[in-house]
Amino acid sequence: MLLHLCTWPEVETYLNRSQGIIFPIGSTEQHGPTGLIGTDAICAEVVARGVGEAAQALVGPTINVGMALHHTAFPGTMSLRPSTLIALLQDYLKPLVSHGFTRFFFINGHGGNIAPLKAAFAETYGTLANASLPRAAEVRCGLANWFMAASVHSLAKQLYGDQEGSHATPSEVALTQYVYPEQIKQADLTPPVAVSGFPIYGPEDFRRHYPDGRMGSNPALATPDHGQQFYQAAVKDLTQDYLKFLAAP
Repeated sequence: MLLHLCTWPEVETYLNRSQGIIFPIGSTEQHGPTGLIGTDAICAEVVARGVGEAAQALVGPTINVGMALHHTAFPGTMSLRPSTLIALLQDYLKPLVSHGFTRFFFINGHGGNIAPLKAAFAETYGTLANASLPRAAEVRCGLANWFMAASVHSLAKQLYGDQEGSHATPSEVALTQYVYPEQIKQADLTPPVAVSGFPIYGPEDFRRHYPDGRMGSNPALATPDHGQQFYQAAVKDLTQDYLKFLAAP
């Protein structure tokens, strides 16, 4: 079930059997010469919809822009400030809590979102407590990074070894190729495996150390078939994680 394709009576009926909702969250940022700018949001969304179907869960609208300030020296990248992302999450959750939702499961596709999301969860608990909403004390937020799922990590290691890298990876590029096979991009990747090991600071410093946007990766290894395998692995692992999250006290 997709929230934006439901009517309010359908949501009200859903709440009689479940108080859980899944939110995909990603980023709109550069992913090297062959990776789509929407990669992180595309991956999070397709996995979240798969989990929603498998678990019969409601899936909210994808949060397409995340915290990607360090990528903004590359054209097309958009970013929220960490404080904006934290405020956004509170604004998203507060009305849903007033409707009766108490379990919010975020399927994330971008590493830069992890710290702001954890901070947002902490601030949200405090905000809800101060708002004196019914059942506010029962609210729980969970975070699942699809690219860190055990089966996904194992498959990436098997398929790509040390050429997986940490940004513009063949695993995430493969998943976008599975979703949008008509949007597969080709470009000269020199060197085939990008440099890695530099710390992340500001955008200009990032582009100086990672001139084509990749970090230790070789996305030329990606195929749509690999993407289907990553999709199936991520949906299986994260469906189990979501059901455990719902059942936890």
